[in-house]
Amino acid sequence: MPVSLNKVQKHISKKKGGKLTSLHQNSRDANRLRRAGAREDKLIKILDAATRANKVYVDRIDWFRSALEGSSGALSEAELQALTEGYIGRNDDELAQAKAERRPGRPPSKVEERITEHKNAEEREYKAGFWIVDLRQPEDRDKLERWSGDWAGLNTLKFIRITRDGFVKDSSFPPKGLS
Repeated sequence: MPVSLNKVQKHISKKKGGKLTSLHQNSRDANRLRRAGAREDKLIKILDAATRANKVYVDRIDWFRSALEGSSGALSEAELQALTEGYIGRNDDELAQAKAERRPGRPPSKVEERITEHKNAEEREYKAGFWIVDLRQPEDRDKLERWSGDWAGLNTLKFIRITRDGFVKDSSFPPKGLS
């Protein structure tokens, strides 16, 4: 079982009489410290990558929650589709502005490319089954309103996949493929 960097530092400083000021470059203790530091760096990178990957879904659910503020009750499947299409088209104004600012004959800007890529990816997902919170039941909507806004809190919500054709299928958390 890997030992954290703090535990390694504490153990070595106790062994050295309370101070950790000088170690030989290739000593066992120095190597232990380097390995523990590398483990921590690796774990931090993995956690950051997972957080970035999950941020897309957290932002999506947060957008749906904010779009429903001021209303109450369950939604029909048609309302869910309209809400999903509103989510996919949320950056249309920014895209139109970026296109208008571009001089004729010039390639698209980075902002324009980024927005277009996101929109195309969301359109493809919507065609196959867009992953959203199930808001067809009032108790599911209440759970969404009580959601704390973090990834770990999403496991209490119920999810569905809705397609452009109007087909609705139950889904799971976390989203995997077309579950």
